[in-house]
Amino acid sequence: MDGSWPFSCPICLEPLREPVTLPCGHNFCLACLSALWPHRGAGGAGGPGGTARCPLCQEPFPDGLQLRKNHTLSELLQLRQGSGPGPGPGPAPTLAAALAPEPAAPSAPPSSPPSAPEPSAPSAPEPWPEGEEPVRCDACPEGAALPAALSCLSCLASFCPAHLGPHERSPALRGHRLVPPLRRLEESLCPRHLRPLERYCRAERVCLCETCAAQEHRGHELVPLEQERALQEAEQPKVLSAVEDRMDELGAGIAQSRRTVALIKSAAVAERERVSRLFAEAAAVLQRFQTEVLGFIDEGEATMLGHSQGDLRRQEDQRSRLSQARHNLSRVPEADSVSFLQELLALRLALEEGCGPGPTPPRELSFTKSSQAVRKVRDVLASACTSQWEQLQGLGSDEDGLQKPGTEAETETQDPDSTNSLESEAPRDYFLKFAYIVDLDSDTADKFLQLFGTKGVKRVLCPINYPESPTRFTHCEQVLGEGALDRGTYYWEVEIIEGWVSVGVMAEDFSPLEPYDRGRLGRNAHSCCLQWNGRSFSVWFHGLEAALPHPFSPTVGICLEYADRALAFYAVQDGKMSLLRRLKASRARRTGTPASPVDPFQSRLDSHFAGLFTRRLKPAFFLESVDAHLQIGPLKKSCISVLKRR
Repeated sequence: MDGSWPFSCPICLEPLREPVTLPCGHNFCLACLSALWPHRGAGGAGGPGGTARCPLCQEPFPDGLQLRKNHTLSELLQLRQGSGPGPGPGPAPTLAAALAPEPAAPSAPPSSPPSAPEPSAPSAPEPWPEGEEPVRCDACPEGAALPAALSCLSCLASFCPAHLGPHERSPALRGHRLVPPLRRLEESLCPRHLRPLERYCRAERVCLCETCAAQEHRGHELVPLEQERALQEAEQPKVLSAVEDRMDELGAGIAQSRRTVALIKSAAVAERERVSRLFAEAAAVLQRFQTEVLGFIDEGEATMLGHSQGDLRRQEDQRSRLSQARHNLSRVPEADSVSFLQELLALRLALEEGCGPGPTPPRELSFTKSSQAVRKVRDVLASACTSQWEQLQGLGSDEDGLQKPGTEAETETQDPDSTNSLESEAPRDYFLKFAYIVDLDSDTADKFLQLFGTKGVKRVLCPINYPESPTRFTHCEQVLGEGALDRGTYYWEVEIIEGWVSVGVMAEDFSPLEPYDRGRLGRNAHSCCLQWNGRSFSVWFHGLEAALPHPFSPTVGICLEYADRALAFYAVQDGKMSLLRRLKASRARRTGTPASPVDPFQSRLDSHFAGLFTRRLKPAFFLESVDAHLQIGPLKKSCISVLKRR
């Protein structure tokens, strides 16, 4: 018996089994109705208190309506099949009972399979990717469902080629929208009202059914799904471009974090070796001190590695989430607007989570000064041991024995220019451990300064129309660096390209509205600088100048040491460092020391320079001549310059 027999079920195309007549007059198998809505409860297709719909004509009716079994049709079917009288009429089932899932079909399927085309027929769907389970037909018997060829967004079910017949023949079903098989077809329904999602609320960015649109979202801007998808598809290239830019920035941040981790590890290894060698020279007397210092290094390394590796993991996780969200968006079928909007929203949220500046490298490796402390202890211990040995042998006086350990204090009272600290003797590679990447802050630049990205600045004759900013200099051709420095050691380099320039530091809270004579770099107690005036170098602080004899060097290194409250300027050439001047307040000389000639500049440093380090400082640059031009030099080839977006 073929599917054209007039008493066939419109769903399974087989002879009707236990026919149930809906109020609209259409007849269906009870098992087919149960399989068509396998996840509906006793409330039917419309949910509790809602309405059910005929699968053929979509006519709604209350789900609690008593159904009448078509006894005449049932007896006629039994006669056609050659069987005896059927069972007597029982209680009429309700629509909720007809649509509710059952553990097993109420009647056994016929012994012969229905006359459906073989899976290899031309109408069968193309094979699914290997390892992926195809979407199964919702109308086929449970356990023997064939792969679905299409999904119906009106019936909310997927059908194999054999069960697509009613949609091809019935005029009432030809208006249904058929799309490629959807695995998550139930997600096209409203979870509250179990109705198709057909509208989009732009106010809350969610997909809605008509009931939600008429109730909770009344007054909101509602549009059809396809209209919103067209709009979102137009914005998709911008979103993907922003994702690519963010992933590039994260990639650069990850590379920087990896270099930071490697730097911390290598610095810790080198410092540990130096400390171990120094403790070996001090022998067993310093064994406990050695353990404490090594523990300090380990703790510092672990703490800094924890922060840096945590930043690395967070950036990698965020990049992975962006990549997965982008991949999910690319796999959404063309006709699945709901999934498209949901996946695009997930991609936007993943992108917004990562907005903001990335992590910066540590400004100070606190444990790298361990070797300096141990060296001082060794020298003091050696001097004290020599003095005490001479005292025991009667070769020295008590005064001499007490004086020798204090010779280092006298050294500290010498002029800062002649300091023999480790920084002034170390090669350039030592300073690179304290490298600080300076980016120019466009919100502080004077209108006669033109910025080139975040690294270059040049003085121009025509003012630039910068936006209003409370931090912008108005009377001095100056610009500050981004980020304030408040502790640790920092090192950066500046290349003087042309003209008269000044480089140094300025307090973060210094007013940019100060007049020219008091607002210039080095002319107040809130800043100090190194100046090149076209003929020679000099240093400025609090309005006083001290000339320097060093010849011109195009590359100048600046080292800010918060712990020592010092600022040093170096001439950098071919990887070699030449100290130009180290600004630091000298300690008070002991009573009885012969007075040395008074240096007004050093006296000013002794009186006010330490107060500069009670504030947060920023790198500062002043371009004096009309042709002045400078560039912040990259400390390493791997340094990345990110252009300032204005």
